[in-house]
Amino acid sequence: MDWAKVSGYREGDNPARWRGHLDKLLPAPSKLAKVVHHPALDYEKVGAFIANLRTKNGLAARALEFTILTAARSGEVRGATWDELDLNKKLWVIPESRMKMDREHEVPLSGAAISILKALPHTDSPYVFPGAKVNAPMSDMTLSKVIRRMGDNKITVHGFRSTFRDWAAETTSYPRDVCEMALAHAIENEAEAAYRRGNLLAKRTRLMADWSRYCDMVRPNVSENVHRLRGDG
Repeated sequence: MDWAKVSGYREGDNPARWRGHLDKLLPAPSKLAKVVHHPALDYEKVGAFIANLRTKNGLAARALEFTILTAARSGEVRGATWDELDLNKKLWVIPESRMKMDREHEVPLSGAAISILKALPHTDSPYVFPGAKVNAPMSDMTLSKVIRRMGDNKITVHGFRSTFRDWAAETTSYPRDVCEMALAHAIENEAEAAYRRGNLLAKRTRLMADWSRYCDMVRPNVSENVHRLRGDG
């Protein structure tokens, strides 16, 4: 409609305009869209999952572990290139062209994440986790296949971001905006977003280090403990 008006094919306001027009009559699409939650692993089980994952060989297993430790999206990890990484500063800078929100994102790297990167085989590929072809990233199904091979047909790679978020909310005292920024989520409050200039990197560095330490902890199975206390086994 706007194009037709500018091109001289019609006159008057655009009847389909949203801002200042239809938004006064209709509810926001975001409030109508059904939220789809990705199946996620309970955060209390992530230590056991990581321990099992570390027994698996292969680049895909290391990519999945790196994804969990950084709470990044699968596509961000699979598309990561070596020039985005600064191992001395323990920082991974993802350019805005690869981010969902079209905004550069700095990811602090824990010691465990650094160890994964240093142990990777050296290739001629610019990608940290190359696919079958040297100049192509790992495919989008590769990480999911690792989970399937580990015997879990319910959880998803993306679900580990929810695992991280649940852990942060339930077991830590980190402010909500620190946790949301770790996930590269946009600030919903427009007024707050307008004044937010920093990226809370120092606080997020501590958060990701705490997450890495938590991922090293294998919690005992609660049901097994109950049986043991009862003398059932």
